[in-house]
Amino acid sequence: MKVVTTLAELIDVRAVLPSPFGLVPTMGFLHQGHLSLVRRARAECASVGVTIYVNPTQFGANDDSNNYPRDFDRDLSLLEAEGVDLVWAPNDEDMYPPDFQTWVEVEALTRALEGIHRPGHFRGVTTIVAKLFNATQPNKAYFGQKDAQQAVVIRRMVQDLNFPLKVVVCSTVRESDGLAMSSRNSHLDPQQREAATVLYRALTAATQAFDAGERNAEVLRNIMSEVLLTEPLARPQYVSVADPDTLAELTGTVECALLSMAVYVGKTRLIDNMVVENKGKGIRD
Repeated sequence: MKVVTTLAELIDVRAVLPSPFGLVPTMGFLHQGHLSLVRRARAECASVGVTIYVNPTQFGANDDSNNYPRDFDRDLSLLEAEGVDLVWAPNDEDMYPPDFQTWVEVEALTRALEGIHRPGHFRGVTTIVAKLFNATQPNKAYFGQKDAQQAVVIRRMVQDLNFPLKVVVCSTVRESDGLAMSSRNSHLDPQQREAATVLYRALTAATQAFDAGERNAEVLRNIMSEVLLTEPLARPQYVSVADPDTLAELTGTVECALLSMAVYVGKTRLIDNMVVENKGKGIRD
């Protein structure tokens, strides 16, 4: 496994890796969710690369990137065990040189959901991902469904800017009690960690109602909200039933929807989602 930090090193190593080349962009502090993406890439590609970079431009004023958990040596050990060929851990100087002033922005899709509560977040995400794609030239790029809006936004960016690659979105990986795996879970104390399962319970309740025949968007929202209210430590920021492709909030009867939410447990902000759909009305892979 080659570990590089500079753009020049990356170009040299990438040039000799066989295609198809699969890329898994991460911010590090890896867990089984990240590793599931690596395994999918390993199964589908001749070579696999992982980027580790805590991107400062996607953090808001109240969400300091310096507080993001890090364990680079552990990350490398995990990736080597998975047979990764290349790890690129770029520095800020390569990513955002002095007088940096070029940004990539997807417009309509970033105005809903996370975009309402984290202004500027997606501009940081799309800019850094575009830079990672340009530098590594992947044939496939792998992202998790847990960050559902991010996956939709990146797919749109790839389509609009004619990136010659396929975005592969993989299922959310969960703990045994349903909590979606996230690097931010490390900030939860034991009581908060137990309380955090309320997100999964709320989503599951709405999904079960949908599967039992409930199709009204407002009813599905209310089901999720009512479950969240049962947990005193949970402070919902939003609860959504949206179109999986446009992310527009839905009303009335729905046949396919992205159920999602952002919830504070203590000072930790958690997100999660599930997709519900009638048979034969699936969303794009």
